[in-house]
Amino acid sequence: MITIEERVKALKTYTERDRPEAVKTISLLLVELEKGNARAAARDEDGVWRANTWVKEGILAAFRWGVAAEFASGALSFVDKDTIPPRRFKAADGIRIVPGGSSIRRGSYIARSVVMMPPAFVNVGAYVDEKTMIDSHALVGSCAQIGKGVHISAATQIGGVLEPVGSLPVIIEDDVMVGGNCGIYEGTVVRSRAVIGAGVVLTKSTRVYDLVRGQIYRGSAERPLEIPYAAVVIPGSRPAEGTFAEEHGLNIATPIIVKYRDDKTDGATALEEALR
Repeated sequence: MITIEERVKALKTYTERDRPEAVKTISLLLVELEKGNARAAARDEDGVWRANTWVKEGILAAFRWGVAAEFASGALSFVDKDTIPPRRFKAADGIRIVPGGSSIRRGSYIARSVVMMPPAFVNVGAYVDEKTMIDSHALVGSCAQIGKGVHISAATQIGGVLEPVGSLPVIIEDDVMVGGNCGIYEGTVVRSRAVIGAGVVLTKSTRVYDLVRGQIYRGSAERPLEIPYAAVVIPGSRPAEGTFAEEHGLNIATPIIVKYRDDKTDGATALEEALR
């Protein structure tokens, strides 16, 4: 019996006359993503996250084979690819989507007990695990992997990574607290129980200074930026280099790890449980 992976890989050989079969394969992939059986990235036994390139290829095929279609929700209307319409949920799904303009695209996994405040958006290929809260004006980008018990606070952007297909999407592991107005992009990995303070921006090239361990973390072409387990990260700054920068007292925004999570930190983040 042919697997969904084999079917997706075969899409490369299809021509326009094969569109009905291509659309069928794409729909099957989206179903597997929505069930959590297929994921855009997976963690191996050593804790290393790797992209599943065939899944990302299938998602890109959904854009390539899709045609513009009209969708409606109440008084609102939308035009998007017919292969990736918005998802619909029922109370039996065990998910709270508070009224006010949120949207979840097909091909995303949303576990039971997830709470989504308005307006927010979850893109195709994303994985959002149990007891996670997505707050107002937040984005979970394409293929981002969000663990259990995560809080993505208001106006935070979790970037999407579709191309190149081998690139790791953003990973937020279990029990992470992401403060408001944060931006986490370019395949950054945030390990379990970390706290990302309000306003922190993380990209592959961002330098993160660990005041506790005396280390500097930064991504490279071979590996993503990784925030350690239980690290507490806040916005900081460092002097810009060069004579001109010195003359004008210029600084560069720099995230700083000021401590590692303890009972006091847990107490400060516990209030959100009452809101779920």
